[in-house]
Formats: sequence, structure tokens, C-alpha cells
Amino acid sequence: MTATLDAPATPSGLATAKPQRRRSGTYLGVVAWIVGILFVLPVVWMVLTSFHSENDAATNPPSVFAPLTLDGYLNFFGASTGASPWPPLLNSMTASVVSTALVLVLAIPAAYALSIRPVRKWTDVLFFFLSTKMLPVVAGLLPVYLIAQGIGMLDNIWLLIILYTSMNLPIAVWMMRSFLAEVPGEVLEAAAMDGCSLMRTLRTILIPMVLPGIAATSLICFIFSWNELLFARVLTATVAQTAPVFLTSFVTSQGLFLAKVCAAAVVVSLPVLIAGFAAQDKLVQGLSLGAIK
Repeated sequence: MTATLDAPATPSGLATAKPQRRRSGTYLGVVAWIVGILFVLPVVWMVLTSFHSENDAATNPPSVFAPLTLDGYLNFFGASTGASPWPPLLNSMTASVVSTALVLVLAIPAAYALSIRPVRKWTDVLFFFLSTKMLPVVAGLLPVYLIAQGIGMLDNIWLLIILYTSMNLPIAVWMMRSFLAEVPGEVLEAAAMDGCSLMRTLRTILIPMVLPGIAATSLICFIFSWNELLFARVLTATVAQTAPVFLTSFVTSQGLFLAKVCAAAVVVSLPVLIAGFAAQDKLVQGLSLGAIK
């Protein structure tokens, strides 16, 4: 009686699976590059148009190799119109930065109460925050205008700060809750055993651990505040005019304005781009925090 030893079977499908995965990964990479180029192409075209003259920018088909000029930027900075863009830019910066700071001050304790120390019926609280975003902004425009007119807050930068804070607070609470929910409970228990108070725990333990999430939340709130146009258009005039409202003043019913609008759009977009590049590392960490356990 002879015993035969069976040779271990080689997974023939494994050898063919690896090249298939490699090819599929290559295809996905090509698709990602194509989608990225499609998203970036309008921005590149806007920047290129901003350096063309009005006649070259209005040609059909557009002239790619037209002579470059700074006339659009000179017009934006008031060389021809006499209107300075600095007050609107300063108003936008003030409203965006102050409202973002207020949102963080309010959202972090609220997210702490909804994640680490959950209150009763915390799911109902989260749904209430989310329900405030279901109302179209234009539906609340008239009531807000009448209230602001009644209390004498029209054309006031503090009115925009209050509105931007209330508009961004729900999304900030949801984001910060997801970030704080990933903090290990053992860390908080160790801090409590060491005698750390709630404020000290927040300041020295929680906030440093979720700093990427705070950066991501801050940048999103800043972008939403900086780009807001509807309320700023209706509730401000000259004193509290913001940069997006100032940008729309270049669109006229007579004459050519495409190069000026593109130049103004480039300048108005720079603060958001600079903030995004400055917080790029923490933004990526914050947006991916909690995605994989």
C-alpha cells in the first residue's frame, strides 16, 4: 500500500487576477485624470482670459494665443472705474473669519455632547440640525430682510456674520461629531482619572487629536461664507458690500466685460485657494478621518 502525497494546488486564477487588477487600476487612474482635467480646464481658461483684452476675450471662437495684458486686473483694482475693491474684500474676510470662529466655538461643545457624552435623544437633535438645511435659502430671504430692516441692521457686516454662523453651524456640528466620535474612550477615561476638568480635556487632549477635522470644518465654513451671494446682495448696499457682490458689478448691459469679470473672479478666488493650499495636509487628514476604522 503506497501513500501518495498530493502536490499543493497552485491557484491558477490568482496569477491572472493580479494583471486584471493592475489594468483596472490603470483605467481608473486614467479616468480620474480625465475628470480632474475637465474640472480644472474652466479655471485655467478663466485665468487665461483674465490676461486678454476685451476684444480678444470676446472673439468666437476664443483666441488662445492672443497678446497678454493686465488691463482686466487694472480695471478691477479701480484704475478706470475709480471703485476700490479693498472694502468689499475686507468685508468678506471679516464676515468669513469671524463667522467661522463663532461656528467652531459653538460646534465643538455641541459635537462633544452628541458624540462623547451623548445627551438624551441625540439622534433627534442631529435631525433637527439637518432639518435646518432643508429650507431653501430664498424662502427665508424676505423674513430676514424685514427683521433686519425693523432692527436697523441692513447694510451691516454683523448681520452677515450672524447669518453665516447660523447657516454653517449645522454642517459643522455634523462634521465635528463624526471626528470626535473616533476619539478612543480610553484616552478620556485616563484624563478623567488624572483629574482633568472638562475644559482642560477639550483644550489639551480632544482638540489636538481632532485638529485635522477642525481644519477641514473651518475651511468648508470659510468657503461657504466667502462665496455666499444671495444674502449679501439683498441685505447690503455700500458699507457692508462683500467681494462676490462687488464682482457682479462688472457685468454690464453695454460694452464688453468678459476679461474684467475673469480678472475679478481670479482675485476673489485667491483667498480660498491660499487657505486650501495652506491647510492641504490637515484637510486631507480631516476629510479621511473616520473613513476607515
